[in-house]
Amino acid sequence: MEEKKQIRKMIKAKLQQLTDEEKQAYDKQIADRLYRLPLWKSAKTIGITISKEKEVDTKPIIERAWREGKTVGVPKCDPATKTMVFRKIQSFSQLESAYFGLWEPIEKITDEVEGNDMDIMVVPGICFSKNGYRIGYGGGYYDRYLRHVSVPTISLAYSFQVMDSLPVEEHDIPVQLIITNEGVIRCNE
Repeated sequence: MEEKKQIRKMIKAKLQQLTDEEKQAYDKQIADRLYRLPLWKSAKTIGITISKEKEVDTKPIIERAWREGKTVGVPKCDPATKTMVFRKIQSFSQLESAYFGLWEPIEKITDEVEGNDMDIMVVPGICFSKNGYRIGYGGGYYDRYLRHVSVPTISLAYSFQVMDSLPVEEHDIPVQLIITNEGVIRCNE
């Protein structure tokens, strides 16, 4: 979809303009809002990606989850089938650099976390609509995964990544909450 490509390009350019100071301040505001959610407080198992480049930094969130005794599942993608599974990590040393520079669990030393065993899934994206639809990186992994799993979904984003609306395709699955540096957006209300 050409329109999605243009939006993805525009938001990526805005992300590149974020200063390190802005990014650090926004990341902290977003994480603090996440930790205050009853959903976070009661969660025993979370699914979350390892952030890269200008995404909201998930490493401190993962470290906080470990300190709170939560199980952390990180996606392992299979580019051949465009599917993914979540695998439990207990330290960052259980990760390896995979395709596109993503950090993924090393299969031999990690166990799978079943989708329906997760209490929250943090879903990445480049931009989001206020009703929870997102433009990701174009692989469709999360939309395919979420079709078979019922788990509360949250996205972390800078406020400029949230738009009033986005082009939506039939297979797109919206997230329920978007946490930004300016507040929490409840998408299904």
